[in-house]
Amino acid sequence: MAGGYWWYITVLVRGDGITVEENEEILYSAAEISGSIGTEVQELPNGVRMRIYYLSDEDLSHWRNRLLDALAPWPNVRIEDAGKIENQPWTRQSEDSFPPLAIGDGLVVLAPWHRGSEPGDRIPIYINPGSAFGTGYHESTQVALILLERHLFARTGKTPAEIGRVVDIGTGSGILTIAAIKLGALSALARDLDPAAIDEARGNFELNGVSPDKVTIESGSLLSGVEGPFDILFSNILLDPLMEMLPDVRTVLRPDGVAIFSGMTGNEREKFLWAMSEVGLTVLDETAREEWWGVLAQNPA
Repeated sequence: MAGGYWWYITVLVRGDGITVEENEEILYSAAEISGSIGTEVQELPNGVRMRIYYLSDEDLSHWRNRLLDALAPWPNVRIEDAGKIENQPWTRQSEDSFPPLAIGDGLVVLAPWHRGSEPGDRIPIYINPGSAFGTGYHESTQVALILLERHLFARTGKTPAEIGRVVDIGTGSGILTIAAIKLGALSALARDLDPAAIDEARGNFELNGVSPDKVTIESGSLLSGVEGPFDILFSNILLDPLMEMLPDVRTVLRPDGVAIFSGMTGNEREKFLWAMSEVGLTVLDETAREEWWGVLAQNPA
């Protein structure tokens, strides 16, 4: 196996009057057409989620484009997540799996069984691995956390700061909301399209002692129905939904508020920066990990 890893792309399709079996057949067909080497399926109450695996002899963007072409006849199927899987038994969740992961200058992500081993100079974020997307081990999540920490520490030094309201679009495991609260956010709105992710995020909030009084968690699509103003918006999803959301971002950010966008590859950087400039957002910072890239943008006063 080239590079000792393979790529995965996760897709989600809701019922829309089609049986679970028919939805599975659609996804299996798209996986085969796009050159998949294997799949995993999760049946949901009203839909199907499939994780589709590809060889690492091509860039992830190559497989994503092939999959999008294969899914063209079924616009109700959306790409939910993508990334890299190392060639090792990830299904084995023991105390040796998911070791503490230092991120940035002052954060550390830990599985619950590592509680008590936190470095004294870092803020701990406890995440149940395998629960939902955004465990901290994915580079796009690390990009978002680094940009959030940089922004806050640049203002205050290496201490939590009072920062008002934040909104997390596509919260997944809830990791970015947890980080924001521990870095000083007074309140947060966390939302995700997938109801299953809502339950997982709520469990991770409890693991971290995040008070329900500080976080509103809900199911919803991007910024539809969201009312600001917010000091910080963050969204670690993929290019297409980020592009769809961009025109509404300034309507929910306060003047001088910031947005953190991640989940994109370096190859998608120029396209997204151009789209940001078109809606009037300005670049404050950006960073990359492996092939994943993210940006911190500001809503001008």
